[in-house]
Amino acid sequence: MSRELPTVDNYAAIALAQTPLLDVRAPVEFERGAIPQATNLPLMNDDERHQVGLCYKQRGQQQAIALGHQLVQGDLRAERLASWQAFFSQHPNGLLYCFRGGLRSRTSQQWLADAGVEVARIAGGYKAFRQYLIDTLDQTAAALEQGALASWILAGRTGSGKTALLQHLPGAVDLEGLAQHRGSSFGGRAWSQPSQIDFENRLAYRLIELNAQPIRQRVFEDEARNIGSVHLSPPLFNAIKAGKRIVLDVPFDTRCQHILQEYVIEGQLEFGGLNAWMAHMQARFARIAKRLGGVGYTKLSHAFEQACIEQQATGDFGAHISWIAPLLQDYYDPMYDYQLKRHSQPVIMRGGAQDVSAFMQHISSVN
Repeated sequence: MSRELPTVDNYAAIALAQTPLLDVRAPVEFERGAIPQATNLPLMNDDERHQVGLCYKQRGQQQAIALGHQLVQGDLRAERLASWQAFFSQHPNGLLYCFRGGLRSRTSQQWLADAGVEVARIAGGYKAFRQYLIDTLDQTAAALEQGALASWILAGRTGSGKTALLQHLPGAVDLEGLAQHRGSSFGGRAWSQPSQIDFENRLAYRLIELNAQPIRQRVFEDEARNIGSVHLSPPLFNAIKAGKRIVLDVPFDTRCQHILQEYVIEGQLEFGGLNAWMAHMQARFARIAKRLGGVGYTKLSHAFEQACIEQQATGDFGAHISWIAPLLQDYYDPMYDYQLKRHSQPVIMRGGAQDVSAFMQHISSVN
């Protein structure tokens, strides 16, 4: 190595700027979790990393370094360097990192410098940045619990349009969007959810963004601790749940139309057509069969199948209301009523979307 190359450790500034990041860790490390806005262009692939790690344990650091250079040389080195050059040509403000900000990122940084591309690496690497993001989650939980930040929960029956309204409220944190899941039995999307670590990192990024604003409220949709395959930490979940509650009231017919649009029309677009969407929905129905009871499950399944047949024959989505309405009445609404009784926090206000939005805008202006 030649002269010392630049490092940065202002993690908040990196998050706020949504800085593009080059992650030179192996793919297996990247898949477990990465910093938002990161692209994985590894110095070593999984097998090469495994070989070097084994050599390090058996023969020490110097032999492991030598093996690493032996494994990544010639055309392979040139190919990987070219991919990094292309990344920084597209993202001249980008940064790079490895796991600890050590040898892998320094090596990648030096190769780039030798090729005339000087970039900074993140001091402490992924490990230090990840710790900063974990600390952000913990500090937010503490601030909500202690009242330094005000927690508000947007509640309402399924199909009320809570997620759509949430996007327009000051201080909103869209947990479902970050989790890539709608948070219900039928909430799975056509794409996979992020890893638990990626979910936490994305959530921390959103909180950092809000912390840089003068807004002292945080608004969350009423969620269970588990959102599909990811979850909130107990301290953060408990702090959120202790917040003040607002209820979005929407007429039943409007709720049915919201479900039709979001889960049926948009759902079929997500899954690439009627057949793939049908298979997904039938699997979801099977998961709640016990709660529906034998008769209820058979009735809803039949209504669902008939609606799909009619849609296929006529192109009309309207027949799906025949199963949406009883699903809301017989499954979701009783479950909502039961959960509502268990909440100790009083409802501060309730109303339609315009009323809730106006109320939260007012709260934001006086805090």
